[in-house]
Amino acid sequence: MTDRNDVSDWWHTAIIDMEPGRIALRGRPVQELIGGIGFAPMIWLMVTGEEITGARADLFEAALVAAVDHGPQAPSIAAARMAATCGIGLQSAMATGLNMLGDVHGGAGEQAVEMYRAVEGAGPAGLGAALDAWRKARGPYLPGFGHRFHKPVDPRAPRLLALVDQAAEAGAVPGAYAAIGRAIEAHLAAERGKPVPMNIDGATAVIYAELGCPPPLARGFFGLSRSVGILAHAWEQTCQGGRNKGPTPPAYRWTYDGD
Repeated sequence: MTDRNDVSDWWHTAIIDMEPGRIALRGRPVQELIGGIGFAPMIWLMVTGEEITGARADLFEAALVAAVDHGPQAPSIAAARMAATCGIGLQSAMATGLNMLGDVHGGAGEQAVEMYRAVEGAGPAGLGAALDAWRKARGPYLPGFGHRFHKPVDPRAPRLLALVDQAAEAGAVPGAYAAIGRAIEAHLAAERGKPVPMNIDGATAVIYAELGCPPPLARGFFGLSRSVGILAHAWEQTCQGGRNKGPTPPAYRWTYDGD
């Protein structure tokens, strides 16, 4: 670092270049991007530094759309709504909801991508062994399959898989991870004697794996998608009003199990 650059080199980025009167994002003048690129492709460009077009862009947008909301029973949404009644402002309510996304609520997409790639590495004959190894290392839950609310089928998953199939037929993605997801579905059904369908996390993970995303990006994109629902619910609750709303109506009490 030279004396001249000791401050400017403290942060270095390939994302944005800027000086008075000029902004370039990933090397493209912002005025060309405004009105010239959709929001989903812009997200992809900003995060990956690459352009995404055609069926690949459509798949990415479909995954973002599918995961925007799951209602006030979802912890992230519930937290945002409660926060909106506490006088902290819209953006703080959004941050409260986003901060609820973790390994259990919000992490299954990342975990499913990791699992698909472990199965891919094991090959078709090693699927059962790969799943057994996953369970031994991480516990009995297989991310991306089954749903405590949507039975027998999560309505989002078949639609997303159909779009992957279309993109694979067009040569836009390989289709290998959709096949792996379906193979896991079939394996679980045979193992348990009943269907264990893929859920939204498994289906979006198929898309992110097909698009070549590293597993952590699957979680990041889920958070970005769910932030839309968090904003919608936080704003709706702000408009509805209410003060200091907790998780249940005041007439309901908790169970005290102390002495």
